[in-house]
Amino acid sequence: MIISRKNIKAFCDILHASGKKIAFTNGCFDIIHRGHVKYLADARSFGDCLIVGLNSDASVKRLKGETRPINAQDDRAAVLDALSAVDYVTIFDEDTAETLISLVRPDVYAKGGDYTLDTLPEAKIVQSYGGRVEFIKFIDGKSTTNIIKKIKESK
Repeated sequence: MIISRKNIKAFCDILHASGKKIAFTNGCFDIIHRGHVKYLADARSFGDCLIVGLNSDASVKRLKGETRPINAQDDRAAVLDALSAVDYVTIFDEDTAETLISLVRPDVYAKGGDYTLDTLPEAKIVQSYGGRVEFIKFIDGKSTTNIIKKIKESK
């Protein structure tokens, strides 16, 4: 289910009140690949439900450059929403998920193993209310950047 940003806090308040343990992750998820699918399944294992914060087109462009995203935010949200590991998707426009995390207040925040507690800006917010941060190992060689490179080389 895709939840609008304006409704995400109230929605999460209901989930918390019903005793649900919320796992949360975020990212661009531009071209979904095996690495994403495993990462999302691992993130989902930390809670009763998984909420994915999806970077908007504008924030992907700022983070990844003018040629990205490849797929528009509504398309990326629909693909994420169709995955069995993902329960809810919400789109955010900032460069980091700090503000969104303060609204969702996940029990567990999952992020890729290329981060540490010191390099993850959202970690302090999660820890401030007693939440936990979990790091997920990537599958080597599986990335959107590698897919784009392979497509360009095949031309």
